[in-house]
Amino acid sequence: MSFDLRTFFKGMAMGAADVVPGVSGGTIAFISGIYDRLLESIRRVNPSLIGRWRQQGLKAAWAHIDGTFLVTLLAGILTSILTLARVITYLQEHHPVPLWSFFFGLILISLVHIGRAIEGHGLGTALAAAVGFGFAYLITVANPLALEATYLNFLFGGMLAICAMILPGISGSFILLLLGLYGPVLAAVKGLDLTVIAIFACGCVLGLLTFSHLLSFLLRRFHGLTLAFLCGLMLGTLNKVWPWKEVLSWRTNSSGERVPLLEQAVSPWQFELLTGASAQLPLALLCAVAGVALVLGLERFAAQR
Repeated sequence: MSFDLRTFFKGMAMGAADVVPGVSGGTIAFISGIYDRLLESIRRVNPSLIGRWRQQGLKAAWAHIDGTFLVTLLAGILTSILTLARVITYLQEHHPVPLWSFFFGLILISLVHIGRAIEGHGLGTALAAAVGFGFAYLITVANPLALEATYLNFLFGGMLAICAMILPGISGSFILLLLGLYGPVLAAVKGLDLTVIAIFACGCVLGLLTFSHLLSFLLRRFHGLTLAFLCGLMLGTLNKVWPWKEVLSWRTNSSGERVPLLEQAVSPWQFELLTGASAQLPLALLCAVAGVALVLGLERFAAQR
């Protein structure tokens, strides 16, 4: 298999989403039509691969795990994180309402996209969606921890974050924020601290290889219920990506700057009264529509192919 530029760009989109706390790269994978392929490829990376390599050769083992696809996607994700981390950070700090509005529209229409893939609707799917919604909502309102930026915690954080990153709706970046590791990890990426990046990456690999097997099993055996649960997850996280928020408490990041710690969603009009800043409602609606249009465009492109 040759290098696929489309897969690389999908990886870049996943990486850009993963930088933002509250937005999942798994959501991008799902709406771009590569989610099942990604999980299956990761699932096949296990100890039995060594036996296949010895018996059939490296080429057969590489084809078995869809290696070119995985490497191309990973290259896109890493390229995006390394190049867009500063851009996303800037937008979060200086233009948060348009940024969050775009992702709100993207996730909202993605719910419709995933919901259409659920075969059969009954009490079971409703309960699964409710459990997913409750779990995600509780995460978005949870009080963050303050783990020390140690190598062991970077490894642990990588394992948890990657599990969230491959779940549509749950953001790996937000999990890091809850653990108190988001600032240190982002600072390591921006500062090219290779030691921290390598340890965090090892945690991601360990988490990915274990969690992907469970998720693949659930999608194979309980496809409808699992998709309903994932829809609930995405619906529950809309509270986190709502563009207009009131800051309830603050924290000091790794650069010594005061940044929001706990927030609650408010209406655009309450936002203006509380902050004295413009709600930017027309621009927010435009960005939300852009997010919706992006998903619909991806759907149409996938259907044509």
